[in-house]
Amino acid sequence: MDASNGGPDRPLLLVLRALKLGDLLVAVPALRALRRAYPDHRLVYAAPGWLEEALELVGGYELLPTHGLDVPIPVVPGLVDVAVNLHGSGPESEERLAALAAGTVIGHRTTARPGPRWIDGIHERERWTRLLKWHGIEADAADYRLHPPAVASPCPGATVLHVGAASGSRLWPEERFAGVARKLAAQGHKIVFTGSAAERPRAAEVARLAGLEEDGVLAGSLRLSEFAACIAEAGLVISADTGAAHLASAYSRPSVVLFGPAPAEVWGPPPGPHVVLTDARARRGDTFAATPDPALLAVSVQDVLAAVRGLQPA
Repeated sequence: MDASNGGPDRPLLLVLRALKLGDLLVAVPALRALRRAYPDHRLVYAAPGWLEEALELVGGYELLPTHGLDVPIPVVPGLVDVAVNLHGSGPESEERLAALAAGTVIGHRTTARPGPRWIDGIHERERWTRLLKWHGIEADAADYRLHPPAVASPCPGATVLHVGAASGSRLWPEERFAGVARKLAAQGHKIVFTGSAAERPRAAEVARLAGLEEDGVLAGSLRLSEFAACIAEAGLVISADTGAAHLASAYSRPSVVLFGPAPAEVWGPPPGPHVVLTDARARRGDTFAATPDPALLAVSVQDVLAAVRGLQPA
């Protein structure tokens, strides 16, 4: 989209959340609430451009490609009627929104503006709906479902092992993923391995270690909409704390989610057919570490297989 010089003759509401897929998905309840509260506004979501197909699953928003906070938001100052800070509460995001000279800014409390105080340790869905409620906007943290993908799943009913993650701190060892895949395949599960293009070698290695054919390696071959469809129609999803896990929550697909540096009470799945595995006592909490967090390494192959058994109908 092009919001740099305005657009249709409607007031513009801009949401800043220039982050990744999981960050978008935990913000869905807030995005839905804003859509209901501002039905006559043109709704724009400022985030990385590759998220466009995922944003379509939310509905009602146009994506404005925005590369984090290291560049200005590409909108002419004065065009935005309402600016919403769903990115954070720090000076960087506040400065980017201030540059827009919006008529109204919705955000957490700052020295220059009233708002709710920032609270650490609450769930992200609650954080953003709490923000909107403070500003008089009705919001429900349980309103996190997505529209069905417009494309068909390439692997309906499959057991999806999402073997990648954004940082080494969340990478469960390849041999453990392989151990799970080998056992589940022997039980009759159709196994596929997902991840980004950069993670395809890792996915291929997991498949090799599991003794499975490489045709089940889908990492790097799916568009984002196809990946969402893969999760939406999966029989089971096993993933670290990534966008895949949040998609499983959004489509209520049975999932086992492996947590490392991030606390499950802040980023974990909602009630449903989901099992969280971690050891919070061992957590190092360094999100950007190159090696897996001890809380993640505390999860064994047998732990995952036991969780899978618990999710299966009796």
